[in-house]
Amino acid sequence: NSNKDPALQPLVMDNVSNQIVEGNNSIVGLMVESHLGWGSQPIPKDLDQLQYGVSITDACIDWATTEKSIRSMHAKLQDLLP
Repeated sequence: NSNKDPALQPLVMDNVSNQIVEGNNSIVGLMVESHLGWGSQPIPKDLDQLQYGVSITDACIDWATTEKSIRSMHAKLQDLLP
């Protein structure tokens, strides 16, 4: 759990990977708060002020961080996956 801090999500993903490598077989998935851009934004009265690709709900990691974290998980887990 990253406690709604997107900066912690890559660390959580790494921790989950390590738990699986160490033999924890009760983990069957994880959810990542991810979007094109980092963070979140409030919904403005003038919708033209919305930033494209930035969440309007929970704060998210950006796409580059998402890709890097998923590739890191894959590298650690590829030999364990069917």
